[in-house]
Amino acid sequence: MPRKCEVTGKGTKSGNKVSHSNVKTKRKFKSNVQKKRVYLEDEKRWITMNLSTRALRTIQKKGLKAALKLYSK
Repeated sequence: MPRKCEVTGKGTKSGNKVSHSNVKTKRKFKSNVQKKRVYLEDEKRWITMNLSTRALRTIQKKGLKAALKLYSK
């Protein structure tokens, strides 16, 4: 499963791990992506999507169409 949200586009980011002695080594910040089934009202069917937890909250609050419109900039 790719760690990329299909609605928001959030993915894996890279950065530095900083030790107590301030030595910096590369690391990855993985996005919190969940595989969820979402119901499409227009087509009256379920689809499986990889969604970030932020996208899940937005879909729960505003609906799938509004979330897609919000994040499609």
